[in-house]
Amino acid sequence: MINYIDRSAVSFAVRPLSEAFGLNAAAYGVIGGVFSIGYMVFAFLSGPLVDRFGPRNVLLGSILIWSVATALTPLAGGFAGLLLVRILLGAGEAPGFPAATRVASRWLPATERGKALALIGGVAVSGSLLISGPIITQLIHVAGWRGMFWILAVLGLAWAGVAFALLRNTPAEHPRCSPEERAHIAAGQAESEGTAREARVDWRAILTNRNLWITGIGYFAWGFMFWGFMYWLPEFLAKSYQLSIRQVGAFSVAPWAAGVVGALLGGLLVDRLYARYQRVRTRFLIMGTALLLSGASLIPIMVSPSLTTALVSISLGVGLGFVTGGIWWVAAIDAAPTHPGAAAGFADAAFASSGILAPVVMGFIVHNTGTFGSGFALMSALAVIGALAMLLFTREPGHGERHAPVPMTGDRGAS
Repeated sequence: MINYIDRSAVSFAVRPLSEAFGLNAAAYGVIGGVFSIGYMVFAFLSGPLVDRFGPRNVLLGSILIWSVATALTPLAGGFAGLLLVRILLGAGEAPGFPAATRVASRWLPATERGKALALIGGVAVSGSLLISGPIITQLIHVAGWRGMFWILAVLGLAWAGVAFALLRNTPAEHPRCSPEERAHIAAGQAESEGTAREARVDWRAILTNRNLWITGIGYFAWGFMFWGFMYWLPEFLAKSYQLSIRQVGAFSVAPWAAGVVGALLGGLLVDRLYARYQRVRTRFLIMGTALLLSGASLIPIMVSPSLTTALVSISLGVGLGFVTGGIWWVAAIDAAPTHPGAAAGFADAAFASSGILAPVVMGFIVHNTGTFGSGFALMSALAVIGALAMLLFTREPGHGERHAPVPMTGDRGAS
């Protein structure tokens, strides 16, 4: 949650930050995009780092880096300084979800980890954006936009202190984990999942994995919509409907509240379908259908709708998109169960690559046309492409393939 609040903070400070540093809409879009350059590179690298050194060390280092970057944002001085700070922020935040995936796979039996990943990858993300609008806009109102960034940096450092005391890579490393709890966890894991780290990653298996590539394509498509709204929703509401910053914070709650509902719904649907059919492709059926409906929901905002219509349309799009929220991570582990960090890093890098393009493309569209309609049309088209890839081209792992599917909450199966 801290990860996403920190990365989204700039979208609520866009006007005072742009005035202070002399940015136009296109320049602000570039600032958003370079965050994902650092994020994409280190998301891909952080998976092997997490597999090799364990999530505790990687998480502690990463949150220290991104908290420093958050604190430096008001001191950047101009466009070039902001570019460097945002790249650093992206690099620091990138290991978060690969490390969280690793923690779930080592601390939970298979019957419980899907629920945790749905909460982390779906509910926590949408929930953080749900609360970030009111919190950040109030912090700006009380402490100014510079003070807001400094308060968020302190929050990250406080988390690091708690994690240093409590977080361990595996149950075997934790002095307060009882033998009974360790036995319970171990009984629900594959033998290869009980270790803290692996020495090497089979990159050929990762890079030739069909379902992992399709997961990446779908995650890119959803990511373009997600990043587009994360960076541009506040400005869209302010510019299109002449809302104040506090009104923007209030109205931005609805789409992310829908995201929380969608993430919870996605977990329930995946549980039911997988328990009934015991097929990995049921995950892609849910993700593909949700993404298709999400893209279709944006059609009304390609024209000039009322505020109510725009909020309903965006909320449906975001809510349906978040149905996929935690399933990406489960699908990634399904594809490469012996290297969960590397698989999650691959998927996260695909997601981050859309984060490079979405804010930049949206920024140039707004700068050159003065409207958001073409950007929303592009979001919708990519969602349809990603949905079709997942619905038509994924395959069930064959008997000759090494596979250990990760159930969402109530099942333990293998296919």
